[in-house]
Amino acid sequence: MRIIAGTKRGMKLSCPKTYDTRPITDRVKESLFSVLTNYDLLADARVADLFCGVGSLGLEALSRGAAFATFVEKGPEIAAFLEKNIARAGFVKESRVVRAGAFRIGAPVRAADEKHDLVFVDPPYAATREVDEHSSLARLLDVLQSQVKPRGVAVVRTARKVTLLDRYGIFVAVERRHWGTMSVTLLQARADDEQASGH
Repeated sequence: MRIIAGTKRGMKLSCPKTYDTRPITDRVKESLFSVLTNYDLLADARVADLFCGVGSLGLEALSRGAAFATFVEKGPEIAAFLEKNIARAGFVKESRVVRAGAFRIGAPVRAADEKHDLVFVDPPYAATREVDEHSSLARLLDVLQSQVKPRGVAVVRTARKVTLLDRYGIFVAVERRHWGTMSVTLLQARADDEQASGH
């Protein structure tokens, strides 16, 4: 795995030899970030990378101009590699690592002005087999409602055969993409005036 564009283009990411993950290929990552650029979601953004592993998506966002990234990873061994990657990329001041389960805490903020513009939600596929309103994913999105800015976006990655609902609380599905065996759904938080009017 590596950072594919921006100020840290080409930097390889360290990971454990036994790292069991679903890595995103460079081609798919480039396609995903092209979509995010179309939504103007990267420049000076506050980003959260949940279930982040060694930090591939959050570090890519920082390399492409995001202002700050919160990384949430509960595995201590993986988190150690994550912190090494952040340091090697020179993003220590622009990053915060939270060692906890993302399903429980979401994308934690310390103040209202720290709400996120963009949140990557990339849990193990087994955890997103169920995506109805009573699922673990739905509960996570409920937590994220108070952690994401109006018009902010949650990027949810699942297996291709999984189809997310059109709406989870304030989050509305605005784009669905399929690459290989995976699907990515962009859920956008309705602005305050849209929530008030029910749209």
